[in-house]
Amino acid sequence: MDGPRVTMTSSALTHPGLVRSHNEDSMLVTERLAAVADGLGGHAAGEVASRLAVDRMRELGSNRTLHPDDIIDAVADTNRLILEQVARDPEQAGMGTTLCGVALVVLDGVEQCAVFNVGDSRVYRYVQGVFDQVSIDHSEVQELQDAGQITPEAAAVYPRRNIITRCLGTDPAPVPDVWTFVPSTHERFLICSDGLSGEVDDTELERALAEHESASDAADSLLAQALANGGRDNVTIVVVDVAVAAAPADAEPAADPAPPVDVDSGR
Repeated sequence: MDGPRVTMTSSALTHPGLVRSHNEDSMLVTERLAAVADGLGGHAAGEVASRLAVDRMRELGSNRTLHPDDIIDAVADTNRLILEQVARDPEQAGMGTTLCGVALVVLDGVEQCAVFNVGDSRVYRYVQGVFDQVSIDHSEVQELQDAGQITPEAAAVYPRRNIITRCLGTDPAPVPDVWTFVPSTHERFLICSDGLSGEVDDTELERALAEHESASDAADSLLAQALANGGRDNVTIVVVDVAVAAAPADAEPAADPAPPVDVDSGR
């Protein structure tokens, strides 16, 4: 494997919120992969679906070398596991889950970051003072924005903004979006369910990532804000710090952060 050594450290929090009595979110942190899954469905079935998703991702995260295709295959496998669970217990029919996260992968012999997403849970990236949402929501309101039929301001109060257009637990299986890019010397990711992004706006998300040196302090701050703003949904937060080993003294200066590359997940 070419290039410098890349490491990933994370801090994760989940909370049922102030309205719901049950938490159907699940989260995962390993040395090479972090993920959030937001379960959907009644009879606590959403919790079952989200746990199946992170359990399958945990297996993936134990691999020392990952390729973006491994993520795509694991998503398809997770979808199969959810459908098999429904076949065993028909009362869980209709359950599903979002899934998004960040993984360290090897592409063309170089260790890179891969962001993946199914649904409307989100992955943000903060690097060299620039904050961006990497993932794209698979939702009705996002499609309306993309078509120019609704403004971002109107989207925030759109009555069907919680309707998603892609999730795990469907037939046919959903295809995840996957983006890869060579990491900068140090960058930070925020992975979250919509219980955070629905309560805390992008300006405050960016401020928390920028102002707090430790991932755990950033996560604590974000959770406190989500609860202070109403906490109307389950809230799950994973803050991931990616670092690249120091380059030799005679190496070229670090370049501007590389933009993400959209992987052709249709294959």
